[in-house]
Amino acid sequence: MESAAVPAEAEGVAPGDKGLKTGALGYLSNLVIGVASTAPGYSLAATLGFVVAVAGMGVHAPAVMIVSFIPMLLIAAAYNYMNKADPDCGTSFTWVTRAMGPRLGWLTGWAIVAADVVVMATLAYIAGVYTFLLFGLDAAANNLLDVSIIAALWIVVMTWICYVGIELSARTQFFLLGMEIFALGLFAIVALVKVYAGGAPPGSIHIALDWFSPFSLPGGSTALVEGVLLGVFIYWGWDSGVCVNEESENANEGPGKAAVMSTILLVLIYVVVAVAAQAYGGLEFLRHNKDDVLSALGGNVFGSPLDKLLIIAVLTSASASTQTTILPTARTTLSMARFGAIPKAFGKVHPRYLTPDVSTLTMGAVSLVWTLIIINVSQNVLGDSITGLGFQIAFYYGLTGFACAVFYRKELFKSFRNFFMAGVVPFTGGAMLTYIFVKAFIDNKPVDSAYSGGVFGVGAAVAIGVGLLLLGVVVMVIANFVYPQFFRRKPETVDPGILEGTVKASASVESD
Repeated sequence: MESAAVPAEAEGVAPGDKGLKTGALGYLSNLVIGVASTAPGYSLAATLGFVVAVAGMGVHAPAVMIVSFIPMLLIAAAYNYMNKADPDCGTSFTWVTRAMGPRLGWLTGWAIVAADVVVMATLAYIAGVYTFLLFGLDAAANNLLDVSIIAALWIVVMTWICYVGIELSARTQFFLLGMEIFALGLFAIVALVKVYAGGAPPGSIHIALDWFSPFSLPGGSTALVEGVLLGVFIYWGWDSGVCVNEESENANEGPGKAAVMSTILLVLIYVVVAVAAQAYGGLEFLRHNKDDVLSALGGNVFGSPLDKLLIIAVLTSASASTQTTILPTARTTLSMARFGAIPKAFGKVHPRYLTPDVSTLTMGAVSLVWTLIIINVSQNVLGDSITGLGFQIAFYYGLTGFACAVFYRKELFKSFRNFFMAGVVPFTGGAMLTYIFVKAFIDNKPVDSAYSGGVFGVGAAVAIGVGLLLLGVVVMVIANFVYPQFFRRKPETVDPGILEGTVKASASVESD
């Protein structure tokens, strides 16, 4: 096993040779981890009502799900091509560093870690609340102290699962995701049957083609962009299946293809469930219960005791995503340490479990502290953090799209396929997310645009999302002096022949 004390790049070790357990996961495991990481049940429960509540949205929440899918698919293509050339568990951090330089790369790694820590509070909070709801303990579900204790236990348990081995992590995801998809699918079927068979409440509405059109929103582009920023959040996480590339079979091909398929499966899940929820509950019901639309609908759609199915769906979703949020963050910091961008201790791998032990335990500990603080500060802050996370997600996904086009730039004009798939597609995805970032910043900058007010004269969502990125710039400036060798790296381009399959990916790439 390679020494954890020396950055792999300094030794010229090939990607994947970090001491992680190679070949432990197959394509299906990559796919399951990618889908589970987005937490479909939790994401819909926590976000669908907010999308419907956007001023000028009307009945077009399904259209937002479709529009949000487009940049995700384009960026998933970028992940596929970058992973083909460089299957490194640092993914976006590694790829942006190599293509666009160490400073943008370091900020990309920061954005990934910061976003994952912030979202852990909402995931663990939902897991805590739904644990009590499952057993009918409504009073405890509304008690912040009780919820905080259970949320902390979920983080501890999922950190332990990530610590003891990637196979256990994958098996856990198969079980949790299976229960989640079954419950969501049954909900959609029963809800739509009741809508058209006359068993739905008075506010129910029939499906219309107009629901799926992004061009007829009453609120125009402002409503669409605000909705898409929320939509970006619900799709976020599919890249977790790529972060375990060094532990996967066919590391160059399987994880990238799983990323693309993950986004396709997710748009199907989101559109079907959103349509069923909106048709059954109607707009006013979803707006009124925007904090959690699924549990509010569950009792009406299923009745007791089957209404517990949706509670189980959201609980398994939040707990699964708690685990799969720890997985990619630990591997990002592992790669950053091996590149010599952060302390060497984060590059250690457990000799028995073959997992990034220091990175995993640190991620769990930081998430635990953050969760206990933020849960007890304000529920409105939790709501604004969802919108704020959209800025960080758009930032590092967008940079990954640009990095793909830049990294492959010397190969783009060798064929139309190269030009379109490795250049136009990822660049367009990056451009779309950049536009969403800028437009959302303008729309969310006013103090009165946030649920919890403002901070330093801007809306709380902007303060959380953009503020953390600016904090990353400050920390990066300090890191320049602490890790000068990393920041002296030069941008690189892909090895000729990667796309044609005549050259196998390696850590040695052509430098400009």
